[in-house]
Amino acid sequence: MKMLHLQHRARLERRMVGSTNRWRFPREAFSGDLLGLSQMCKALNVDFEEVLKNPDRLCISQIQKIFSGNLKNKTIPSGEADVILTCLGSKWQLHQPQLFQSETLAKLFLMALAQGTTSPTKELERLLRAHLRGNVKERPPIKKMIISLKINDPLVTKVAFATALKNLYLSEVEINSNDVLGVLASAHILQLSSLFQRCVAMMMNGLMPSTIKDFYLAGCKYKEEQLTTACEKWLEMNLVPLVGTQIHLRKIPQELLHKVLRSPRLFTFNEFHLLKTLLLWVFLQLNHKIQTVPVHETVLAFFKSFPKKHSFLDQDAGQGLVPLFLCLRLHGIIKGKNLEELRHINFFPETWLIRVTANHYHALENGGDMVHVKDLATQAMRFGLLFNQRVKHTDLGFPSLLYEHGPVSLRTERLVKYEIRAQTLVDGKWQEFRTNQITQKFGFVKPSCKSHALKVQTVGIPIYASFSFIFPTS
Repeated sequence: MKMLHLQHRARLERRMVGSTNRWRFPREAFSGDLLGLSQMCKALNVDFEEVLKNPDRLCISQIQKIFSGNLKNKTIPSGEADVILTCLGSKWQLHQPQLFQSETLAKLFLMALAQGTTSPTKELERLLRAHLRGNVKERPPIKKMIISLKINDPLVTKVAFATALKNLYLSEVEINSNDVLGVLASAHILQLSSLFQRCVAMMMNGLMPSTIKDFYLAGCKYKEEQLTTACEKWLEMNLVPLVGTQIHLRKIPQELLHKVLRSPRLFTFNEFHLLKTLLLWVFLQLNHKIQTVPVHETVLAFFKSFPKKHSFLDQDAGQGLVPLFLCLRLHGIIKGKNLEELRHINFFPETWLIRVTANHYHALENGGDMVHVKDLATQAMRFGLLFNQRVKHTDLGFPSLLYEHGPVSLRTERLVKYEIRAQTLVDGKWQEFRTNQITQKFGFVKPSCKSHALKVQTVGIPIYASFSFIFPTS
């Protein structure tokens, strides 16, 4: 009988709204009393249409709004802490107004309030009235509330979690670069959006070979597309010239590597440089004890040691890597020495090597025309230069590779389809300059002996310049 009386009492408990006599049932998320809900929104200065979309969040969101009005300067309270948070094996002392900045902690507090007092609604109303008057000293005395939060995210450390809680009291808490992943994870759990976005911005500006893997995986884990996109773009530029020269290459996830290899923006000095980077990545995946970057000859010797009966990509260890190497444009490797190397390491299936040889043969037979190549974006020959300082074509320090002689066509004119692209990072954002796809007939005399000039105006350094071209059928 007593239990029925308590249930009846809870069901009939009323909440006054504004200065009217309208009421609704506080124990229910939304009782259907539209007029009462409308008047509550008007009293609290809330958008009624937004509340109708998700009435369950009205209570917490409005309490947060009330407290945030008095916390703009985030003055550290001098009074004794009135909330104890148990988490990560420690006890953290907090104050009610500050913890309501976190939706997670706010929910925990309201649950504890409902279970720990005989009239939680009245207690909450007393608390809100005191803060609406802006006088913290008038806040009614309340016993210390104990709330508990269980965290299973391995990225969260005590130091990082403490930094996130400190953000409740300071307008801009200092974040150590070594703790940014943990602070990001803590902000995600506590639902502190502004702190979370600060961590994202810090990570986007802190991309380097040693951080690219962890930052990318964090972006995927917390579904932060802005961060994952920044990681992909950074690696598109730095896979070959930077990451490919360091042991950190081993950590690049295969899924990320595949995305980058498929990108038309991928920077490489030439196709053989890209191939060497990929071979090194595979070598490091299979040799976990290696802690320094080996010379290229060591990588070649390793793959030559496999049984000759089948190529490496045809064997169990290599079949899962085929999609990566299908992204290469092997027809872009044209030096005889490099082509011999491809055959001797027994890495590629024989059919792949035959196709490359056949394509080169047909191109020579047709005066250089690349009959097998149709799409500039995915099949073009590609070359790149990395500019770390402003240079002119007359400077002695200009890369000597540009002056090396290669096969010469005896034609007086040559049809070329090409594109020039330059990219650089400025204030955390990539600037891209590019021509359209240009089809031009080149000759030995002006003006047909010059390509289109790409003008780049930027303060960014370095500049990643790429030149892609094919020789279509004349």
